[in-house]
Amino acid sequence: MSRNALVINYEYCSGCHTCEVACQVEHDLPEGQFGIKIHQDGPRQLENGKWEYNYIPVPTSLCDLCADRVAEGRLPKCVHHCQAGIMFYGTVEEMAEVMDEKPNSAMFTPKV
Repeated sequence: MSRNALVINYEYCSGCHTCEVACQVEHDLPEGQFGIKIHQDGPRQLENGKWEYNYIPVPTSLCDLCADRVAEGRLPKCVHHCQAGIMFYGTVEEMAEVMDEKPNSAMFTPKV
């Protein structure tokens, strides 16, 4: 049995919150509860005078990678609706290959 994972390429997240909303709707989560949450890092001024501002999507303990959707052969809702196209879903082995191609990525495998 293969384990599945979610890979998020943090370099290009635009902070649109679509993944948060899609997850909340899919799981009927109450206000303030999230299966994935966008964290804001910055703004901060760098030594060269430029500004840095990052958005970091982080799956929470409520994330089950949309097990019901996946069982039907569909993608997790956050991956399906990601407007920036920075979320990838598949087996751990497939996602390890994605991480090799996209070095600013992080892998998430739920404990379900």
